[in-house]
Amino acid sequence: MNDVKSRLIEILEEINDDIDYETETNLIDGKMLDSFSIIRLISSICEEFEIDIGPKWMKNENFNSVEAMSNMINTILEEE
Repeated sequence: MNDVKSRLIEILEEINDDIDYETETNLIDGKMLDSFSIIRLISSICEEFEIDIGPKWMKNENFNSVEAMSNMINTILEEE
């Protein structure tokens, strides 16, 4: 597992450790994370990876799984 994914899982487990983040693909659409958890997640991602997640990235599909979040983070990092 790459470093982005492993750090994401650590962040997510700090928010809610009752979810299997390695296999779950419906975190937002399945309402597994509430709105407060999502805000905390986005804030933690921005801080950890020193990125800004702008409005164009605020789509459910970018936050439904660790894989999707990892892809989004890597793309943002490449663009900066």
